Amino acid sequence: MSAVLGIFGGSFDPPHVGHVAAATAAWRQLGLAQVVVLPAGQAPLRDGPPRASVADRIAMTRLAFADAAWATVDARETLRPGPSWSIDTARELVREHPQARLIWILGADQLGRLDRWKDVGELVGLVEFAVLARDGLKVEAPSALRGQVRLHRLDAPSVEVSSTDLRERLRNGQPTNGLLPAVRRHIEEHALYQA
Repeated sequence: MSAVLGIFGGSFDPPHVGHVAAATAAWRQLGLAQVVVLPAGQAPLRDGPPRASVADRIAMTRLAFADAAWATVDARETLRPGPSWSIDTARELVREHPQARLIWILGADQLGRLDRWKDVGELVGLVEFAVLARDGLKVEAPSALRGQVRLHRLDAPSVEVSSTDLRERLRNGQPTNGLLPAVRRHIEEHALYQA
């Protein structure tokens, strides 16, 4: 029987309990051998560059997932020049793990924009998708991809948090209410998100 690997990408600017909850839900519900957590160098569909440096985002992501022995933070996307295309990562992981099933973990908001991902026709042939519903969004692929996407729905308690909201709270000196448990000290020590 082949291993099943999860792939979980994002800007992680900063990583928070919602990210860990999504990866944990996928690991538990899909029986994943490992979750490869991939901070993006330059997320193609994001407006503007990340606020924290690559080094800080990798460090924070490692802190956020430190208690998850099944998770590995992989910096490969931050080492590539230009946008962090998911298809490039998927191709590399298929070569590295030819016998494994690969399951890409994402939120329903990203699934709704999947048709905008580079070489998505090839990507949906290489990986399955695990989707965590949030904010009342439907868990369905864009109409152009229906019938092509192998989809798993994840059930997990909703964690009402976003990196955008947390950056704003940090900038304004507001509490983060335990949403950044392992990461808050790094943010404070390096004065991130202050301006």
